[in-house]
Amino acid sequence: MTLVEIAPPDFDVSLDLAYATADNFTGEPVYARAACYLHQEAAEKLAQAITLAAAQGFRLKIFDGFRPTEAQQVLWNHTPDPEFLADPARGSPHSRGAAVDLTLIDGAGDALDMGTPFDAFTPLSHHGCTEISPTAQANRSLLLGLMTAAGWDFYSKEWWHYQLFDSRRLPLISDGELEQGLM
Repeated sequence: MTLVEIAPPDFDVSLDLAYATADNFTGEPVYARAACYLHQEAAEKLAQAITLAAAQGFRLKIFDGFRPTEAQQVLWNHTPDPEFLADPARGSPHSRGAAVDLTLIDGAGDALDMGTPFDAFTPLSHHGCTEISPTAQANRSLLLGLMTAAGWDFYSKEWWHYQLFDSRRLPLISDGELEQGLM
């Protein structure tokens, strides 16, 4: 298992790890410790996306990366919706260190309008949704372009979610496998 910590200064990102706070769809912290990790391959692709975003004057703001299998179970127990959450029985790309939830921020640190907040479990969150403002549609397209140019796959129902292609080839990782757990 090779997980890389995603944090400045090694990665020029803003961290807003939603599941380490009560500001998420469960209404309470899921992680006891705020830290972001990705599989080595995902970290390399994230570095490419950071470079592409910076060339256009943007930075990435990360909401979640690696999610221990135990955390996936907590989320599923709260909201067992397979349209927006992977069933822990089959595993999530997040629980393999192969997915990241993020948005774009401008030079002032303000998030670009994406039409919905992160983890808005509605059809308005789908890529290609035309029921959001043209500005939000353009911002989602910009994020999609940057991430796919850096080698990421996307999930069509969540504008914020990107993952490695064929992420199931990687093993699921539990919290106990980390040197210092998140849970």
